[in-house]
Amino acid sequence: MPRYTVHVRGEWLAVPCTDPQLTVGWLGREAVRRYMKNKPDNGGFASVDAVRFLVRRCKGLGLLDNEDLLEVALEDNEFVEVVIEGDAMSPDFIPSQPEGVYLYSKYREPEKYIDLDGDSLTTEDLVNLGKGHYKIKLTPIAEKKVQKSREVIDSIIKEKTVVYGITTGFGKFARTVIPVNKLQELQVNLVRSHSSGVGKPLSPERCRMLLALRINVLAKGYSGISLETLKQVIEAFNASCLSYVPEKGTVGASGDLAPLSHLALGLIGEGKMWSPKSGWADAKYVLEAHGLKPIVLKPKEGLALINGTQMITSLGCEAVERASAIARQADIVAALTLEVLKGTTKAFDTDIHAVRPHRGQIEVAFRFRSLLDSDHHPSEIAESHRFCDRVQDAYTLRCCPQIHGVVNDTIAFVKDIITTELNSATDNPMVFASRGETISGGNFHGEYPAKALDYLAIGVHELAAISERRIERLCNPSLSELPAFLVAEGGLNSGFMIAHCTAAALVSENKALCHPSSVDSLSTSAATEDHVSMGGWAARKALRVIEHVEQVLAIELLAACQGIEFLRPLRTTTPLEKVYDLVRSVVRPWIKDRFMAPDIEAAHRLLLEQKVWDVAVPYIEKYRMEHIPESRPISPTAFSLESLHKTTKIPESEDI
Repeated sequence: MPRYTVHVRGEWLAVPCTDPQLTVGWLGREAVRRYMKNKPDNGGFASVDAVRFLVRRCKGLGLLDNEDLLEVALEDNEFVEVVIEGDAMSPDFIPSQPEGVYLYSKYREPEKYIDLDGDSLTTEDLVNLGKGHYKIKLTPIAEKKVQKSREVIDSIIKEKTVVYGITTGFGKFARTVIPVNKLQELQVNLVRSHSSGVGKPLSPERCRMLLALRINVLAKGYSGISLETLKQVIEAFNASCLSYVPEKGTVGASGDLAPLSHLALGLIGEGKMWSPKSGWADAKYVLEAHGLKPIVLKPKEGLALINGTQMITSLGCEAVERASAIARQADIVAALTLEVLKGTTKAFDTDIHAVRPHRGQIEVAFRFRSLLDSDHHPSEIAESHRFCDRVQDAYTLRCCPQIHGVVNDTIAFVKDIITTELNSATDNPMVFASRGETISGGNFHGEYPAKALDYLAIGVHELAAISERRIERLCNPSLSELPAFLVAEGGLNSGFMIAHCTAAALVSENKALCHPSSVDSLSTSAATEDHVSMGGWAARKALRVIEHVEQVLAIELLAACQGIEFLRPLRTTTPLEKVYDLVRSVVRPWIKDRFMAPDIEAAHRLLLEQKVWDVAVPYIEKYRMEHIPESRPISPTAFSLESLHKTTKIPESEDI
């Protein structure tokens, strides 16, 4: 007998169908009838027939025709939503899908796997796991380590030893011994009570990263979770069954308790979960739809699932990877602006940077030379002002290697800390199978990633600060020698006037966001947890800062390309012409005023997808091979030549 899981307002209802010839409209009416039956006031409806509604799939939100037969329109056990007319703005309305649902409607289950051992996960790996590119499996060594640590826990239970979190309460209740017959209830109560976060849920990508990272930490074999339970967690990940995890509520010590508890809550069949098949639904229905069973927690397993810094660190991974991407592309955007403003390349001379040999500074100066070297890439724009009387440029052009350079070095420093944290055991107590004992410590404290991500926000923000000043120079006719605000018929047209204001607003907002959250601490848990890291906010605001940096640089990229229009027919260097062509493939030149927000979003998307880097990097690396024999990129944020050859075709000549 077919059965459908139907969402009506805040309720999920299982509706069996005895006749395959029944229609979608019947399913909607039957779901509303069952909803009304459960409400003392009939849900506010006079009768089922008085209710007007639409029915849509939870997967992709496709609307269904009420006259279609169920056997034609839906699959068995499919998730659908009844949207009652007038409910869209009601506080009772809970959308079945997260924001950006169009990104998930085309989700395809991955075929490739990543082997997790708890020791070798990279930031790139975790971001790819978040994007749904891979499934997870444990290495044989990791499985043995997990089994050995569980044996220690089983021994503790058998011998009735008093151990924190296993046979005692938590936090202030650490001295309260729990009877053996209530140890499983203790773990379930822990997960339920600690699921007290607020705010929007993490996106599927971020929740997938969070779950993958927790699996990696458990794979280290210091948590005491059973192999059976860990494999159930992995099955949920591989099916993309993702718990409802509110983004707010962690103070970053003792670990990220609230978000990780929400993550565990769905796994035990409570609260909400999301999958591409179901949308948001009751966790038990989502698991059942994928042939999975809720986890039954054994002693210590609730604590093993929720104690650690994985919320801070998983968001930190995304922040580091996006920061690396925008830092690379900021050099390209700034080089294009320098060309438009007819700047000099003398400030990027090798000898200047050799006497102040910071790694990032040297690499940024090299990238500028590789894009602007007129002997290597002839530029008609550069040739047009070769004999001008200008001696040197403003700091926002001349000092890019020094300013962009320290951003690169900051990212490398933070990436090192985040990578260590990715592969660290952050539970309490820790289970040491080799010693046959558990030890209480403080590895759950999030100070390391919190401080690092505060530093990352401060460092990366400078890319937006300097970019906004370059936008000002492009828009100001007294500084650029170009039409005011980069548009013809100024006055009738306003051009980039308010786009620059947007950039200024984002930079100003970043100044507040760059205040370190980790300098704050509030005592919690009745002074048992009397110093905390506030790392959750450090991670979330770092991502907001980086997004603003991307948007400001998107505006500069558009402005620089618009400036090129007023220098035609002169051409810039070959690599920068390729960047110009890329932008013009998605944004046409400004002849007169038009709706600008879509153009900014299109340029932002180019940066997010690293397409600006992709078109320029072959020229950068070709220049490297010709000018620095057998060298590798100096900055840790640059590509290695080996990986470059695997993914990028190096140009043979200027006419590619």
